[in-house]
Amino acid sequence: MPLKTGDEYVDSIKSLGLEAHVMGKRTGNLPEHPLVRPSIRAVARTFDCAHDEETKLLFRVKSSLTGEEINRFTHLHQSTDDLMNKVRMQRVCGQMTCCCFQRCVGLDAANAIFSVTYECDQAHGTQYHQRFRDYWGRIQSEDLVVDGAMTDPKGDRGKRPKDQADPDLFLRVVERKADGIVIRGAKFHQTGMLNSHEILVMPTLAMREGEEDWAVCCAVPTNAKGIHYIYGRQSSDTRKLEESDQDVGNPCFGGQEVMTVFDDVFVPNERVFLDGEIDQSGKLVERFAGYHRQSYGGCKVGVGDVLIGATALIARMNGVDRASHIRDKIVEMIHLNETMFACGIACSTLGHETAAGNYEIDMLLANVCKLNVTRFPYELARLATDIAGGLLGTLPSAKDYDDPVAGPYIKKYLAAAEGVDTLDRVKVLRLIENMTTGAGSVAYLIESVHGAGPPMAQRIMISRQADLEAKIALVKRLLNIS
Repeated sequence: MPLKTGDEYVDSIKSLGLEAHVMGKRTGNLPEHPLVRPSIRAVARTFDCAHDEETKLLFRVKSSLTGEEINRFTHLHQSTDDLMNKVRMQRVCGQMTCCCFQRCVGLDAANAIFSVTYECDQAHGTQYHQRFRDYWGRIQSEDLVVDGAMTDPKGDRGKRPKDQADPDLFLRVVERKADGIVIRGAKFHQTGMLNSHEILVMPTLAMREGEEDWAVCCAVPTNAKGIHYIYGRQSSDTRKLEESDQDVGNPCFGGQEVMTVFDDVFVPNERVFLDGEIDQSGKLVERFAGYHRQSYGGCKVGVGDVLIGATALIARMNGVDRASHIRDKIVEMIHLNETMFACGIACSTLGHETAAGNYEIDMLLANVCKLNVTRFPYELARLATDIAGGLLGTLPSAKDYDDPVAGPYIKKYLAAAEGVDTLDRVKVLRLIENMTTGAGSVAYLIESVHGAGPPMAQRIMISRQADLEAKIALVKRLLNIS
């Protein structure tokens, strides 16, 4: 089947007939809803990039399962070059959309599940790996968007899944039938869920004895019976409902977050990839997290490129671009952004082949990459706010700009460097506002901290991976200490 174009992808999502609770109303025709439309445009861009002459060589790759040419967002990594090209591709997408383009979670989930199912079969004599190969081959051939669902509500964080007052606070298997399982629970922070064809459900932590019902991994169509979607609010999101897009900041693209409820959803056996194998659950969580932490060295860097460009442009418009302290702050922004990218590339370059045959990143450096991402975008945003000035928080609205009385005053007194159009200056300021405090800050700042796990999750993995005893041994050998 040919690779989809962006328009073909949008049509395929419309055909699913998904509905969601949006701002207190059960809503259909979601791709046309003004709150949802910017996010589906961002996903569509990942399809169009596979056809554009400038980007298609990066976005297209030969499938290891089918031999067909596929979109790299459905690829199972076959080399360290594949791992690096993934990061490069994500940076390009961030540059083009200036937001979350929503396909990384499914890609990262697939690569984790591929290797874990192989090892689970070796340990338990199960048949999960071939099931997943068959399933993912169809995803590749039909060029589908898959959302990975890992984060459970968790309830009382001091209690294990089996000890919760409500056992559904961690998604679980509530019934096992001859032909499949029934799952119940919820997944939070689901990026791009309403723009996806499929869901890969995964456990949220390493399960222990007695928690077999919570050790489940499976695939579910987004329009399956029993799934309910509740759309998440974002800062300044109702600006997307206004007639003019001038105050939105990013007029074309945006992100999407959804609470997804699984109310006794039936999953046939051929879509079940883990069911009760508690010894495999933690491995799946760590591998998915590692791949996704690598991803942030690409996507957030691409968005950072846009923020740096907008900051440099507003400095020029304000007439301060030649000031030494402004130039030094922009250099610092570049330095921080490229440091994140370097970590993404480094953990890819030092990747290794798994027993299943796909490639995994260097886990230590992937966690170092993400820990940097929890900090550096906030510093970029601070420097951008510093350089842009107080107008980020006080700009009049688009309606005032077009008002016959207020408009001329705004145009007169918002003038800056000679030759700069006032409206152009407003557009750049609104974009910076969007990325640092508005709806765009969800994908850039909040995701930077909590996406793929909060900072302490990376610190724990760094502690495990750093091999501190080997470093102590270096000192002992150097100093001849027995």
